[in-house]
Amino acid sequence: MTAPPSYARWPALGRERLAKHVTLASRVTILTSLAVGLTLAVASVAVYVTLRIELESSLDESLIQRAQATADTPLVQSAFDNNIPTQFVTASDVRLAVLTPAGTARGERHLIDVLSSSELAVARGGRSQSLRTVVVDGDRSRLVAVRQPGGTALVLAQSMEPTYRSLERLALVAWSVGLAGALLAGLAGWGVATNGLRPVRRLTRAAEHVARTDDLTPIAPAGTGTDELARLTAAFNMMLASLAASRRRQVQLVADAGHELRTPLTSLRTNLELLAQAEQHGGLPDQARAELLADVDAQIDELSTLVGDLVELAREEPMAHDLEAVDLVDVVEAAVVRVRRRAGGVRIDTRLEQWLVVGEPHLLERAVTNLLDNAVKWSPPGGVVEVRLTGGELTVRDHGPGIAAGDLPRVFDRFYRSVEARSLSGSGLGLAIVRRTADRHSGQVSAANAPDGGAVFTLRLPGSGVH
Repeated sequence: MTAPPSYARWPALGRERLAKHVTLASRVTILTSLAVGLTLAVASVAVYVTLRIELESSLDESLIQRAQATADTPLVQSAFDNNIPTQFVTASDVRLAVLTPAGTARGERHLIDVLSSSELAVARGGRSQSLRTVVVDGDRSRLVAVRQPGGTALVLAQSMEPTYRSLERLALVAWSVGLAGALLAGLAGWGVATNGLRPVRRLTRAAEHVARTDDLTPIAPAGTGTDELARLTAAFNMMLASLAASRRRQVQLVADAGHELRTPLTSLRTNLELLAQAEQHGGLPDQARAELLADVDAQIDELSTLVGDLVELAREEPMAHDLEAVDLVDVVEAAVVRVRRRAGGVRIDTRLEQWLVVGEPHLLERAVTNLLDNAVKWSPPGGVVEVRLTGGELTVRDHGPGIAAGDLPRVFDRFYRSVEARSLSGSGLGLAIVRRTADRHSGQVSAANAPDGGAVFTLRLPGSGVH
């Protein structure tokens, strides 16, 4: 059974669709117009309410003063006795009546019709005065009653229609000004957003151009050099420079790998072709055949090692999530056992102190193995490789010819091999893997020459000792 649609989600879906189709400049314009319009509306309402209260208060005070002044004179009673219109006693915009404690009233008929218990209480002395809003002959009026010396209540009513018409005109003007202000604010917001977002649109076009053409040329700076747009442009150019550097490294890696792979592949192909030709003519002698197959096997091992090193260096993923605490002594001892099998007459002397490192054990062992292999390769027959681990600093020293001064800055570069090393086995990637491992573990690696001869490689890794 299909569940009924959730109507509560419709407003949210509408907002999502609106957000997808409304540009940032339009959003800024809408928000600016709403903010200014709301501000002007609140200000207009505040002004209207304040002015209305002030006008009503002023009218009440004036009306009360006029009623008290009129009540203190005998003119009202004389006007009633002589049938004189009350407009001669008060202003033409004021209606007048007199109410006795018995409830009888004299004065304008429309005013008498709206009298109530409030005015009667004043006539009977229960209250000194009363003040309220009534409708007299269709006009909204303020009605005041004050006590006269003769024991009656004088009632005055003044129309508030002129005041309300003025307030209505004021409200119309305020809303017109608010609407005009919101429109002007929207136009100003559109202009500011359009001009302010021009560098962002330029960055967008640059990003689209990069995605379309792979052109990583930096764009011209935008802004004043310290504002957000300038920083955004600088960050974008830094990203382009990083991408360009990564592309150059990839191209260089492919070129260097092709160059390094060409030699073992060519040698392997030559040996296999020689073996095939010899088989067609009766075959090679057993000793020559064994030597050729041993050479092929060595070339395959060299090719496998080179491919493994290339795969390791081509990895760009961050540090693995399954890190573990590793005792560097265990890592070094495992690497020493492995290298001793192929060290020949070279002896490896170790002196190790425990040091705990958080990292990837297989990468650390690979780096230490590469350092040991390099030292064994350059050691003279019967030589000694000294391995020391103290305070997180691993040093591997051989007693070979050392490193030429011109080669020291480049010994950790990929595929770099000195003139002397080109006649020896190796791919030129072992020390590059050591530096990559050190970087992945926030460590450092360096190379130097010992004062009494030989090379010294130092690997420093952050960690802690074991007490």
